[in-house]
Amino acid sequence: MLNILIFGAPGSGKGTQSELIKKKYRLDYISTGVMLRQTIREGSELGKIAKEYIDRGQLVPDDIIIRLVAAFLDGKRNSKGIIFDGFPRTIPQAMALKEAMDARGTDISVLIDLQVDEDELIRRLLERGKISGRSDDHPVTIQKRLDVYHRQTAPLTTYYTSEGKYAPVKGCGTVDEIFRRIVDAIESRTVQS
Repeated sequence: MLNILIFGAPGSGKGTQSELIKKKYRLDYISTGVMLRQTIREGSELGKIAKEYIDRGQLVPDDIIIRLVAAFLDGKRNSKGIIFDGFPRTIPQAMALKEAMDARGTDISVLIDLQVDEDELIRRLLERGKISGRSDDHPVTIQKRLDVYHRQTAPLTTYYTSEGKYAPVKGCGTVDEIFRRIVDAIESRTVQS
């Protein structure tokens, strides 16, 4: 299986690039952000709890995310591979994902880290907020989300470097230019393994 983590700060283009990767490699796609927004729209108790965290610009607790991801994995046992968008976000989540994947006889192939300057991230998120109306795309929450990312999520680069799976990719330029860089990183990682 080709299992790809797409990683980067909020606004780095993970969703856009995930769609292209998904099509090229015919992968299943999991976005914890999409799953959480759907859960919130459904108005479930889990959704209400998640919304409180998201509205404050905080990460949803690991136990909630891990339950959602494990259920998804169980439904994809015959998949060619999975692209993970927005998960894991913390070292404990990465360890829980590794354990869940080991139990299913697979592993992460590569972590693609979309690297974008913070000024560009803020510009992209403010623009997206105007278009989508997402509650978490306004200046105060954006800064909180970036702070949380740098403090809690960025350490994953060290974790996946030690696993031999880390691939940094410049996340600026046209969508096609960025995608070509991603394909090169995936191809070089899968040839090595």
